[in-house]
Amino acid sequence: MAQKNENETVTSQTFNTETTATISNIKKSSTGGIGSLIKLLPTGTVFLFQFLNPVLTNSGHCKTSNKYLTSILLLTCGFNCFFSTFTDSYTGTDKKRHYGVVTTKGLWPSPESSLTSSVDLSKYRLRGSDFVHAALSLLIFALLGLLDTNTVHCFYPSFESTQQRLLQVLPPVIGVFVGWIFVIFPQHRHGIGYPVTTDDSHESSRISNDTEGSPQNPTHNV
Repeated sequence: MAQKNENETVTSQTFNTETTATISNIKKSSTGGIGSLIKLLPTGTVFLFQFLNPVLTNSGHCKTSNKYLTSILLLTCGFNCFFSTFTDSYTGTDKKRHYGVVTTKGLWPSPESSLTSSVDLSKYRLRGSDFVHAALSLLIFALLGLLDTNTVHCFYPSFESTQQRLLQVLPPVIGVFVGWIFVIFPQHRHGIGYPVTTDDSHESSRISNDTEGSPQNPTHNV
C-alpha cells in the first residue's frame, strides 16, 4: 500500500511538473509572437497600455469603475494606434524632425518652404495603403489588449482557459498574415511614436522578417 501511494505521489508530481513546463512554454511562445507584432505599433502607446492596464484593472480584480476605466484605456490606445499610421515626419533644413498628419495634398500643418527646400513633399500624400496599415495596427492592438491576462480576468474570467490556446495560435498566424501584407504594401512612414530610420526598404524588410519568423524570438516589448 505504501509503495502504491509513493508511486501515485511521484506520478502526480511528474504530471504537475510537465503541466507547469507546458504552460511556461506557451507563455514564452506567445510572448515572442506578440513581441514581434508589437514592433508594428507606436512605442509610446504600447508602453502606456502595459503600464496603466494592471493599475486600472486592479491586476484583474475589477469592480465596475475599473471596467469603465479599462475600456477608456483600450479605446484611447486603439484610436492612437489607428491615428498614428496617418502621421509622418521629415527632417528639415534646420536638421530637426518635424511631424504632421498626412492628407491628400501632403502634410498638415503645411511645412514652411524654408524647411523643405530639399524635401519632396509629394511622397507624404495620403495613400490607400495607409488605411491598410491602420487596420492592421488596430488588429494587432486588439490582440494585445483583449487577450492581455488582466483584461481577460477583468471582463471575461471564464475565458482564461481559451486565452492560452489563442495566445499560442493567433500571434504566429497573424504574424505571417501581417508580414505578407507588408510585402504587398510596404510601410515607409515614420509617424508619431514610430522609430526613424534612414533606409526605408531595409526597415520594411526587417519588419516582414520579424513577423514571419519564429515566435520564439526574444523581444524587449513584453
